[in-house]
Amino acid sequence: MLEHYLTIKQEGNHEITIQKSRFIGYVKRTETEEEAQAFIQKIKKEHHNAAHNCQAYMIGEQNLIQKAHDDGEPSGTAGVPMLEVLKQMNLKDTTVVVTRYFGGIKLGAGGLIRAYSNSTSEAIRNIGVVKRSLMQEVIVTADYGLLGKLENELRNHDQLIETIDYAEQVNFHVFVLTSEVDTFKNWMIDFTSDQVKLQLGKEKYIEKDVEI
Repeated sequence: MLEHYLTIKQEGNHEITIQKSRFIGYVKRTETEEEAQAFIQKIKKEHHNAAHNCQAYMIGEQNLIQKAHDDGEPSGTAGVPMLEVLKQMNLKDTTVVVTRYFGGIKLGAGGLIRAYSNSTSEAIRNIGVVKRSLMQEVIVTADYGLLGKLENELRNHDQLIETIDYAEQVNFHVFVLTSEVDTFKNWMIDFTSDQVKLQLGKEKYIEKDVEI
């Protein structure tokens, strides 16, 4: 599993108008090709009377699944430019569909490439991007005498405390980057003079908004 990657924040859409043509960019996070195709078909059904519903998606840790479709636009003027935007933004598990309602003015090959690229990038910026980081839960168990000291130290170092359980002893459920688990453990042992018990819990991705 990748320690970090970027993907679209949520499903959404954004519309722009170019030379009287409406370009509606739809974006969704899709982790399989089946999810991507289902999303594409949903948009095509909603806009069955549109001139074009062009598509691109990139799926998998190593971007092994990459597809682009011009849906009737001149070859190479829609799907590929949309896919290039996904590559340039380094987005994984992302599908984009740009629906075009023709406004009567032909844009030419260069104009179409710019239009589909801009529609894709503006939709992504409008909807937002997140960085997903693979985190390891470390359960820090200590006596109550260390409660305040430990909590202050963890928060002062921006450690992600998900919950604190108040049982016979206090348990901090802290999420740490998978590559930093050993460093975290050593820090806790040194800071408390080895007065804590450390256990590994679950692994999960935690998301944070990023500027693009």
